[in-house]
Amino acid sequence: MQESGRFNALVLGIALFAGLTVLGALLSSAAINVKEYERSVTVKGLAEQEFTADIVIWPIQFTLADNTLQSLYQDIDSNTDTIIAFLTSADIDRDDITIGTPAITDKSAQQYGNQSRAQFRYTGIQTVTVYSEDIDTVRQVMSKLSELGKQGVVLTGNNYQSQTDYLFTRLNEVKPDMIEEATRKAREVAQKFAQDSDSQLGKIRKASQGQFSIRPRDKNNPHIKKVRVVSTIEYYLSD
Repeated sequence: MQESGRFNALVLGIALFAGLTVLGALLSSAAINVKEYERSVTVKGLAEQEFTADIVIWPIQFTLADNTLQSLYQDIDSNTDTIIAFLTSADIDRDDITIGTPAITDKSAQQYGNQSRAQFRYTGIQTVTVYSEDIDTVRQVMSKLSELGKQGVVLTGNNYQSQTDYLFTRLNEVKPDMIEEATRKAREVAQKFAQDSDSQLGKIRKASQGQFSIRPRDKNNPHIKKVRVVSTIEYYLSD
């Protein structure tokens, strides 16, 4: 009786081993078949549009020098008033104009360099900034800056602090349409690939939206912004 039980257990073990082996083979074959039919194509879709900036930040910077600090501050105030009068007369809203704190340098107090030959002890830099949504008006006024020079205002325009900046703040408004356009173009490319490979284009397997970039269209027109996005999409293919 004990020998019979051992024999039955052995038979059961062999049967289980054989069953598991066959099941493993079947699953492996099924995985291979699924992999063979799970074909896909990955494509990119580009959407690119141009928009006019909606905010301009225009710093107007000037420099002055004097040997008397009080006289220097008086000249700074006078030049600042001249600039404000010039801007408001050209239809720029006074509320869009801000006045910075003058940066004064006392050359006699500097501990480096040879300042013995300096003609003026004090130099001052002042910045008047225009922050406006009226891009066209501001750009028209920019072309007339020589009028300030004729009034004795010495402008500086070759440093980073005096560079004009144009902002495009309506990205969230244009995002949906641009993403739709990028997706459509990606599908067109995928459809062409499917046709060329005698396949049928299926559903989207995976998609990723690239980052939006906003850059000036060119150096001469920084107020015109080129907005760009690239979407990467993977589609299923079938015979």
